[in-house]
Amino acid sequence: MFQIFIKLSWFFKHYWKRYLFAIISLIIASAIGLIPPKLVGTIIDHIQFETLTMQILVAVIIGYFLLLIIHYIISYLWDYTLFGGAVILERWMRSKLMNHFLTMTPTFFSKYRTGDLMARSTNDLKAISQTAGFGVLTLVDSSIFMLMIIAVMGFTINWPLTIAALLPLPVMAIVMNIYGGAIHRRFTEAQAAFGNMNNEVLESIRGIRVTRAFVQEQQEINNFEKMTEKVYQKNLEVAKIDALFEPTMKILVGLSYTIGIGYGAFFVFDNKLTLGDLVTFNVYLGMLIWPMFAVGELINILQRGNASLDRVNHTLAYEADVMDPQIPKNIDRVQTIKFDQISFQYPEASSLQLCNVNLNVKAGQTIGIVGKTGAGKTTLFKLLLRQYPDVQGNILISDEDIEDIPLGKIRDWIGYVPQDQMMFSKTIRENIQFGNPEATDKEIMRVLDLAHFAMDIDVLPKGLDTQVGESGITLSGGQKQRVALARAFIKDPEILILDDSLSAVDGKTEATILSHLKTERRNKTTFIAAHRLSAVSHADHIIVLDHGCVVEEGTHDQLMSQQGWYQGQYQQQQMEDKEV
Repeated sequence: MFQIFIKLSWFFKHYWKRYLFAIISLIIASAIGLIPPKLVGTIIDHIQFETLTMQILVAVIIGYFLLLIIHYIISYLWDYTLFGGAVILERWMRSKLMNHFLTMTPTFFSKYRTGDLMARSTNDLKAISQTAGFGVLTLVDSSIFMLMIIAVMGFTINWPLTIAALLPLPVMAIVMNIYGGAIHRRFTEAQAAFGNMNNEVLESIRGIRVTRAFVQEQQEINNFEKMTEKVYQKNLEVAKIDALFEPTMKILVGLSYTIGIGYGAFFVFDNKLTLGDLVTFNVYLGMLIWPMFAVGELINILQRGNASLDRVNHTLAYEADVMDPQIPKNIDRVQTIKFDQISFQYPEASSLQLCNVNLNVKAGQTIGIVGKTGAGKTTLFKLLLRQYPDVQGNILISDEDIEDIPLGKIRDWIGYVPQDQMMFSKTIRENIQFGNPEATDKEIMRVLDLAHFAMDIDVLPKGLDTQVGESGITLSGGQKQRVALARAFIKDPEILILDDSLSAVDGKTEATILSHLKTERRNKTTFIAAHRLSAVSHADHIIVLDHGCVVEEGTHDQLMSQQGWYQGQYQQQQMEDKEV
């Protein structure tokens, strides 16, 4: 149960001064809180024996008031320090998770679903944070404060009465331990169900257009109701155990009260206790309710926190399968790119996606990559971006193995426009500035003109300040592609990769963009993957992929003379364009 404190020892070691101050302040505040009941008992005894004077009464009231002020100040200090530490832990772990996510490759995200990662970044971190805040509070109160109360009750009032009133405690410890194990198991299941529901919600929102197009709203509602019902049932199972804590505590505490009052009255009648002592004892017994209840709360919090920490640590333990080189090579500019006998198979696939691909590229060249759907075009780009390990063959940049070049350097060279354009839920300006945070409005308008989007800006309600919505839902497919192109252009990268990035624009717009592209990137390397062959006809070199293998290559004119797949596909597309 207390393993979570060992697992979080790195944090407590780092902030040991903060937590030491908080715990000492908490103990002092608790000790001060034990004095007022004694003062009340003293006043009652003075009244009973008719020895109360105005001087004694005034002294007690002033002392009581001063204790309240001191208690208030110290309580504020431990509260701020302790729960502030919990907030720091949550922030630290959230940053750690985010940094971890940003270094992960696609294999990680194929294993963990987005909704589950969100649950680990929110609910699980909140449960861990509670351990470092409320968990420490309950630990101190259920141990040190409880022992302090028991010691004061025993040493200043009566040990036999104290021991008798505490007889229910062992039973409480046994019951709470049983409850704690059940809570840990059920809470883990509930968090997993919550993560799945999160993922379902995210997918439903992202696919709302498809859902409406296929009239599947009711099906989505039914699926979501099933997911929420499962989450409800899992949390209900947690709540069933949770609900047993308080009544169990009340029964055991009530039993302690019964023993304290009944047995205490016997001592009063036997003149072994004063009436003031009995009242003080029962006040202390009342104060003991929270520490006794804190035992149950502590077990509950620690089990929840432990389950959540295990989930988060399991995520953080996943090591990136693509790492920076231990001895990086320093390359200033990309002179050449060489794919040498490249073969690759995805971890979850049963066959090769690329097979003995060879390609030599000089700086400033435009390379066209075409082929049927699933031929391996996107895979080739992913390998150039170093998104996957275990590549057979070598990719060389300026005659240096790509694995010897820092990841940051490689990706800094590259501007990538993928098939599925990712738009952030921000303005158009902010989406484009993602490629260059320092870009001015003048520079943004220039790249929008290159991407043939300048006219669209004029008709949008707020121009550059127009919000694009979740994943760019307010923009059409062609508009999203052109904003994504502008985002890559603003970076002005050494290597530009366009992965079927013109598929949603018409032929005239495509021709305009390509014309701008040829002018702007005259001395820089560009890779273009496309299904519409007109997009690559101007390229310096074109390769045709089929089932991951290069089956044709050359310039447009050379490929047209080979009478292969390229020639047939190009002629067919030209005929279709004429018919349109």
